[in-house]
Amino acid sequence: MGDLGEVVRSVPQNFGGGQNPGVASGAAAGGPSNQNVTGGSGLNLRGLGPDASLTLLNGRRMAYGGFSQAVDISAIPVEAVDRLEIVPDGASAVYGSDAVGGVANVILKPDFDGVTVGARYGGATSGGLTTRDSFVVAGTTWSSGGLIATWKRSSNDPIWSDQRDFTASMLQPSTLWQDNDLQSGLVSLYQGLGDLVDVHLDALHSARSMLTSQAYSTTYYPYAGKTHSSLVAPSVEVHLPADWTLTVGGTLGQDKTEYVQRSMLSATGQVLSSSNGAYTNRSRSYDVGVEGPLLSLPGGEARLAAGAGYRYNSYLERGYTFGEEDGRFAYAELNLPLVGAGQGIAGVRRLELTGALRTEDGDYGRVTTPKLGLIYAPSEDLTFKASWGKSFKAPTLVQRFSGQTGIYYLASTFGGSYPADATTLWLSGGNPDLKPERARTRSATLAFHPQALSGLEAELTWFDIDYTDRILQPITSYDVFGNATYADFVTLAPSAAAQAAYLAGVSDYYDLVGQAYDPSQVVAVIDGRYVNASRQQIHGLDLSGSYRFDLGAGRLTLRGSASRLDSNQSLTASQAPYALAGTLFNPAKLNARLGTVWNQGGFMASLFGNYRSGVTDTTLETDGGSFTTIDAALRYETDAGSGLLDDMSFELAGQNLLNRAPPSYLPVSLTYAPYDSTNYSAVGRFLSVALTKHW
Repeated sequence: MGDLGEVVRSVPQNFGGGQNPGVASGAAAGGPSNQNVTGGSGLNLRGLGPDASLTLLNGRRMAYGGFSQAVDISAIPVEAVDRLEIVPDGASAVYGSDAVGGVANVILKPDFDGVTVGARYGGATSGGLTTRDSFVVAGTTWSSGGLIATWKRSSNDPIWSDQRDFTASMLQPSTLWQDNDLQSGLVSLYQGLGDLVDVHLDALHSARSMLTSQAYSTTYYPYAGKTHSSLVAPSVEVHLPADWTLTVGGTLGQDKTEYVQRSMLSATGQVLSSSNGAYTNRSRSYDVGVEGPLLSLPGGEARLAAGAGYRYNSYLERGYTFGEEDGRFAYAELNLPLVGAGQGIAGVRRLELTGALRTEDGDYGRVTTPKLGLIYAPSEDLTFKASWGKSFKAPTLVQRFSGQTGIYYLASTFGGSYPADATTLWLSGGNPDLKPERARTRSATLAFHPQALSGLEAELTWFDIDYTDRILQPITSYDVFGNATYADFVTLAPSAAAQAAYLAGVSDYYDLVGQAYDPSQVVAVIDGRYVNASRQQIHGLDLSGSYRFDLGAGRLTLRGSASRLDSNQSLTASQAPYALAGTLFNPAKLNARLGTVWNQGGFMASLFGNYRSGVTDTTLETDGGSFTTIDAALRYETDAGSGLLDDMSFELAGQNLLNRAPPSYLPVSLTYAPYDSTNYSAVGRFLSVALTKHW
C-alpha cells in the first residue's frame, strides 16, 4: 500500500468518513468530522470520529488538524515505518480523553543502514487518480545509536464526476477524489550516553496542497487548501537500579490549513466571489514517567507505570475566533500476575489483573477515569481477556470556538415540496456551551492459539460503548425536510427579525443561491451547530485470525478480519433511539477482509477480498447493495549485493480488480454524489507499479 492512509482504510474497524480523500460531496453526516478539507487521511475507529481516535508517533502525540481535530496519518512516510499497532478499545484511562475509540501507534524503524530510493506510479483504469510517488530513506547505526531520515513526494490527479458512468448526471465540474500533492520529511534519532541514559528525537514536517470542486445549478465552487504540519518530540530515558526506567519527554506540534474558495459562474468561468481563511492548531506537552517491577508474585513480577504531565492546545481561525485550553494529568497502570504456568494449577495457566487510573485537571474541572482488566488462560491454547472502563472527553477547540457560518441555499437542496424560488438559511459552527462527553466502555476477547498448530491464531472480541452527551452536529443528511429526526433543529417560517438575529452572529456567509438574501423567500432556518446528543450506543463483534504454514518450498499465510457494528443515538432526551450503523454516511454494519500471502525466496504474491455490507437510505426506506472487491499484488526482491540489479524490489499491485462500482442511492440534488463515499470508493480498478533500490 502506498501510504498509511491506505493501510488504515483497509482495517475493518475503521470508518472511511472524515479525513479520507475519497469523501465526495453530499457526505454530510457528522459535519466536519465526516468531511475532508485538507486532503489527508485520519483514523476513525468505530465511526466515533477522528477526534476520538488517538494517533501516536513512537508513542508521542501528534498535532491535531486545524479544522477537523484529526491527525493526518498519511503524512508519515510509510517507508520509515516498522509497524502500525492499532488497539480499537477505549484507552482513556491510559492516554487521555481523546482515546475513546482506540489508539494507533506508528512505530518507526529502529535500525536502518544504507540508502533506499523508490518510485511508484499508478492510476485508475476508468480515468483519473494518476498517482506519482517517490521517496528516499537513509540511515546509519553506530555502537551507541542510530539515525533514519526520509523524504517523500506523493501526488495524484483528481477523479471528476464525468469520468464515471454512475456519476455522469452530477452537475459539473465536481470532484469525486481530490487533487493532492504531499511532501513530507522525517528524522528519527537515538543516542545512548553510557549505559544509563538514552536520548531520542523524532521530527516530522509535511506540506500538502489539495483542490476540490462542487457544482450547483448555475455556479461551482473550487476549494484550494494548503496544510503545513510539524512535530518535534524529544525524550530521555534513564535506566535506574532494580530494572526501573525514568522517561522525560515533550512534544511541540503545529498544523495550519489555509484555503481559498471561489464562487464561479458555470457557463463562463467568471469569478463571482472569493473567500479565504486559515485554521491553526498548536500544541505542546511535557511528561515524566517511571516504569518497573514492584514485587514478585506467584505468576511473575507485579509492574507499575506511573507519570504526570502538562498539555496545552490553541486554536486560531483567522479573523474569527481564538481558543485555548491547558490541563495537567497524572496516571498509573498496575499489572498483577497472580498465577503463572510454572505453578501447575489445573485449569488456570495464567491469571492477571490490570488496572489504570488517570486524573485530568483542566478547563472542565478535575475528572478521574478508571479502567480494569482481566487476563485468564485455562490452558496454553486459550486466553480470555475482559476490560471495563470509563471515559471523559472535553469538547475540542473547534467544537467550542469555530466561527459561525451561514449558508444561503435553495430549499430544494434539502428535499420537501417548496416553490422553486424558496430558500433556506443553514447555520454551522462552534458552541461555547457544550458539555463534556462521558462514556462507559466494555470489551471481552477470546483468543485461540493451539500449540498443536503453532501457526494458527484467532481472536473474537465483543465491545460495547455507551455515550452520554455525545458532541456532534445534528444534521446528518441533506434530506432535512423529509426526516422527522431533525424537527427540533429546523425553524419553519422564521420571521425577518429572527433571521436577522441569526445572521448577526455569523462570521462567514456563503450565497449558494446566486442572488441577494431575501428574508421573505426563506422558508426555514436549519441549525447544524454543535450540540450534545442525549445518548449514543455502540456495540459489536470483531473477528480476526491467521494461519501460517510451510507449503513446498515456500510459506503460505491465510489472514482475515471482520467487524460487525451496531449503533444508535437519541439527539434529545425525549427522542426514541434511531439507527446509525448501516445507514447512509454512517459505518456499514459488516466489514471484512480475507486473503492469502505466498512467500518463496524473494517472491511474494498476495490476494485479498474485501466486503462491506449495504447501507439503508432511511428517508426512502431503500436498502443499498453490498460492495465486494478483490486486491492482488506481486513482488520480487533480488538478493543483496553490489550489482546494479542487486538489492532491488519490483512490485505490481491492483485494487478492485473486477472494477466494481459502488452501490448507488438517490440524492436530493444532482449536486451530490449518488453513492455513499464514506463507505464505498469511486476509484474502480487501480493498477500500480513500484520499484525500489537499496545500497
